Amino acid sequence: MNVPLDNPRIAIVGGGPGGLTLARVLHVHGIDAVLYERDASRAARAQGGSLDLHVESGQRALREAGLWEEFLAFARAEGQDLRLLDPDGTLLLRQDTPDDAPLSRPEIDRADLRELLIDSLPQSAVVWGRVFERATPLPGGGHRLHFTDGGTADCDLLVGADGARSRVRPLLTDARPFHVGLNTVESGIPDIDRTHPELAAMVGRGNYWVLGADRSLSAQRNGNGGVRVHLGFNTPEGWLDDCGIPFDDRKRARAALMESFADWAPQCAALIEACEDRFVPRPIMMLPIGLTWAPVPGVTLLGDAAHLMPPVGEGANMAMLDAVELGLALATGRGDLVAAVRDYESAMFERAAVAARESADILKTLMSGARGLLELFQRQAGSR
Repeated sequence: MNVPLDNPRIAIVGGGPGGLTLARVLHVHGIDAVLYERDASRAARAQGGSLDLHVESGQRALREAGLWEEFLAFARAEGQDLRLLDPDGTLLLRQDTPDDAPLSRPEIDRADLRELLIDSLPQSAVVWGRVFERATPLPGGGHRLHFTDGGTADCDLLVGADGARSRVRPLLTDARPFHVGLNTVESGIPDIDRTHPELAAMVGRGNYWVLGADRSLSAQRNGNGGVRVHLGFNTPEGWLDDCGIPFDDRKRARAALMESFADWAPQCAALIEACEDRFVPRPIMMLPIGLTWAPVPGVTLLGDAAHLMPPVGEGANMAMLDAVELGLALATGRGDLVAAVRDYESAMFERAAVAARESADILKTLMSGARGLLELFQRQAGSR
């Protein structure tokens, strides 16, 4: 059934950067959409670290969404700074961003980006505390959404922006994420300049990376005065359950993680010791590179739901670019809803495959250690 583009009922599942950007782009073009988010409220949980938004994707999305000036109030060019070290503490590379540097990949806290996008939408555009369970086809086209609280909603187009564990994805493909051989643990040091000024000076204004062949530690400065600390372990799926670290006991987990880095430079254990946030374990997964699916009228995906890739800087950017491309296809198309979605998916499949392949290659380099990454940087500099 062809659904005219003039007044479709659009439902977005998932309130991450991609889902919110799509809602905003549609709103700018006078198209109503309702976004269903499982969080009980906008402040229900912490949003993690910061994102570097790229010119051709994340930054383009904010321009198309009419939020460029608002973004500049939060953007931190200095967040591009990098200090790269060997596990023994040898500083291999230091990149400091000049004050007049262009905003090629400025950082913005995830929380700030989310607030910026939410504030740009009508209050009725986001429905909080609605956990999507499944969707069933309607006789005349479209789908009925079923939520875990027993509620339902009907739509002509269902957009799954619900991340790695997408419940919308099975409507389109049987593909499932697989483990990439990396497990991470995330925590944070609040107000680091006041509580640990020596560590604050060491980390600097941006990213502090210590990379080994089997482990990694990174610290990332956030705009709220804190630092997010990520520990990586090149271990198989299931390791987080089998390693014996009691992640639900912050004190004991901290001690165990410090012991895991006891043979590295002492500042690594010091960063872990300074962490006051809970330690959150995360297995790193990805979807098959080049994943596609046959068109299904009334359903599509964006972001991690469509092309989950290793977290090396492309994921959120690609989600926001997907949102812009889908939003513009719906806003400017002259055919029907099915054609607009088909055009979006065709282009998305191609660009997502390229980004996923590059992300997998970068992850492989990161997991090889600091000197492998340094060699990559040197090759890139030599090719310019």
